[in-house]
Amino acid sequence: MRRATRNIGAVLLAGAMVLSAAACGSSKSEINENLAVNEEENQKMVNLFGPMEKSDPDGDNVARTAHEQTVRMAEKELGVYMEYRTYTAEDYKDKTYDDVTLDRARNNMDDLYLLNPDTIQILGREGRLADLSGLDSAKNLREVIKTANTVDGKLVAIPQEVVAYGLFVNKDMFDKYKIKLPNTPEEFLDCCEAFKKRGIKTPVGANRWWLECFVLAQGYADMYNGGDTDAEIAALNSGAAKLSDYMRPGFEFLKELIDKDYVDAKKAYVSEAIEGEGEDFLNQKTPIVMAYWGAANTDTSYGDADFNMQVIGFPSSHGQMPVISLSGYGVSAEAENFDNTMKTLDIMLSDEALQVYTDVNQVISPSKNVEVDCKDALKPLNDRINENVYVLGSNASMNVEQWGNICLIVRELLNGASVDECMAQFDKLQEEFISK
Repeated sequence: MRRATRNIGAVLLAGAMVLSAAACGSSKSEINENLAVNEEENQKMVNLFGPMEKSDPDGDNVARTAHEQTVRMAEKELGVYMEYRTYTAEDYKDKTYDDVTLDRARNNMDDLYLLNPDTIQILGREGRLADLSGLDSAKNLREVIKTANTVDGKLVAIPQEVVAYGLFVNKDMFDKYKIKLPNTPEEFLDCCEAFKKRGIKTPVGANRWWLECFVLAQGYADMYNGGDTDAEIAALNSGAAKLSDYMRPGFEFLKELIDKDYVDAKKAYVSEAIEGEGEDFLNQKTPIVMAYWGAANTDTSYGDADFNMQVIGFPSSHGQMPVISLSGYGVSAEAENFDNTMKTLDIMLSDEALQVYTDVNQVISPSKNVEVDCKDALKPLNDRINENVYVLGSNASMNVEQWGNICLIVRELLNGASVDECMAQFDKLQEEFISK
């Protein structure tokens, strides 16, 4: 595609020569085919690298995704065409999506990227992502987006949705046993004990990915809700404050959950998200699980529960605490189609486009002007976020990547490591980054 763009003059000239020859000796259908090819080569392009493919707009019974509806809005208004360049595990074999994304971005192979939190952080620090703060749509963003995706003073990525994690609880079971929904870590432990006394073998269904949310909610509750966030992050980045001091309360809490059999550590260590604990939750054997917002909207997850389900925040010193992790779209700082890409993204992130995206997917919008008409089950979590109560599971301004590292160290705890051994790993991570 780049070669075609750079040699556009030669392509047009060749096309004119073909058309002349076709007019002398070819059929009308052949002429039309050549015209179609020539028209495609004249289109303004935007190349997107992501995990999804583009649907055939002319195909029968093809469900248009919310994302593609926003792409269509940009294509129609700007006269651009978005070319999807797709990651597949088969093509890249042992390389993860993040590995491939980093490689492609460092070699300026695409214009627009859908990025996970850790790659946003890495590419932002390397100066490979454009500053998006000048987009008209950026003026409407929630503060949480700016906080999470700003690197060295530049807003380097913007998502189309805010991904929030919470506790999915069977309210019927809480009501049956007259147990109150927990707000603090102490109340959570009390409610687990109450369920155990009433014959519930494992009060908390867990998997190997999301127990970290308990740690994040407790470790950063003060930082993001009343503290001087920038100053605290600067202290962590410089080593003036220890990351392990923030992490310890959450790990001690998880250790107590494990020791008292409120969580099945062996099962959690090998269980995939939802697949491991979902059946017991839906069959009302386990009253509490943890998941992301979208799981409440999906029938294959928890969207069709046969009981009164509510989604609340994780226990913290500030009450029920949503945990937010943000992916986002980033534009290559040296994108071949830079201007078209920035204009396209601006339309995709406009309030009009985000309203479409939010209505279709029933998710939290990054725009403060777009409200989600969410299910009743999600309203407790949504209310907290609208009150600007949350902690970030990913923050590109923090030297030590949070989401992935905490997840891996929690798995060590599940596998028998002590809290002190886990804290030593955090100290090591912090020292490695400071010494660079």
